Amino acid sequence: MTRVLLIDDDHMLANLIREYLTQEGYAVSVEADGVAGVAAALGGEHDIVVLDVMMPLMNGVEVLREIRLYSRVPVLMLTARGDEIDRILGLEMGADDYVPKPCSPRELAARVRAILRRHAPPAQRSDANSKLLASGLLTMNLGERSARWRDQPLALTSTEFSLLAELARNAGRVVEKQTLSEQALGRALTRFDRTIDVHISSLRQKLVHPDAGKTVILTIRGIGYQLLREDG
Repeated sequence: MTRVLLIDDDHMLANLIREYLTQEGYAVSVEADGVAGVAAALGGEHDIVVLDVMMPLMNGVEVLREIRLYSRVPVLMLTARGDEIDRILGLEMGADDYVPKPCSPRELAARVRAILRRHAPPAQRSDANSKLLASGLLTMNLGERSARWRDQPLALTSTEFSLLAELARNAGRVVEKQTLSEQALGRALTRFDRTIDVHISSLRQKLVHPDAGKTVILTIRGIGYQLLREDG
């Protein structure tokens, strides 16, 4: 059974979400403050964390910072509707996606499913090589959901991995932002949604090219992004 950790001090909303997710077949545990939430998230017993931004003792951004120091567990942020600063900050610090509050339990469950689906390794195949992607200095193992850059391990969130894999599959070609959102986030791109842009910015910081000043991921203004194809 998939285990969900919900960190939210809104007891009514937390109970509503827990009841809905339980009916959907998830095992849900709830923590009402950030300190207890960090401890539970780092216990290694959960498959995904649903994290509210506004909480006592430690806010959601601080909780996320502590989680990301030690764990790559998928994190879905609950943010105030229209509060783009918290949203972008959460994504920059390693959140996989966000849902603006107030939200319906049905929408939240859909986002949880999308994150878990892309976080899970693909079905086993007879040809091990079919799980490997390579483009210049980048190598990715789709089965293990691991990546290496310049022969060094890359620490990626599940969303960053899915986004980079989609770019690597199309290395040398432009991938539209709508396609990236559907493939990497499991949802359609909405107007003014900067989620893909923030994740791309994070990937650029991690994919440091040996030639100073050279970028690995090009922005094709008004269209999308392109991973440069190189010989390595």
